[in-house]
Amino acid sequence: MKIKHLLTIIAFSIFSITANAQSKIGTVNVNQVLTQLPEIADVEKALKSYTDELDATLKQKVDTYNTKLELFKENANTYSDVMKKTMGEELYNLETDINKFKQNGATLTQLKRDELLRPLYKKISDMIAIVAKEQQYSQILTLDGNEFAYADEKYDISKIVLSRLGVKNE
Repeated sequence: MKIKHLLTIIAFSIFSITANAQSKIGTVNVNQVLTQLPEIADVEKALKSYTDELDATLKQKVDTYNTKLELFKENANTYSDVMKKTMGEELYNLETDINKFKQNGATLTQLKRDELLRPLYKKISDMIAIVAKEQQYSQILTLDGNEFAYADEKYDISKIVLSRLGVKNE
């Protein structure tokens, strides 16, 4: 009977130790945090200013194209063949430039947005790490991307894997 009681106590102790050793996992919605930061208003304002600049540049290009096109239409019958060819090439080049600018506009806007948001994401990431350490979380998953926002380094097996693959750790 004493052995059975002793085995029960040992089993309970082992279970308690392993339960305490389990990792603590949390979640965070980074986009929700981002949209509530006061700095987001400055980012939106700067992005709006940037897109306004792009729009103004595009409008200027379109206005130049339209002016030259109207001039060409009005005077086409007075132009020599060489002048018509030159003006046609110029109009074609302007139209091509406008189309490229439109295509690149979305990319440029996204790049600017990423540039402006980068410091805010860093701020959020740093705070996630601080809170995770304070609250003793081993991992924090993002709710909006199924990624790790934080992972305790003691659970990282990368160095072991690299070592076993024969790659020197740096």
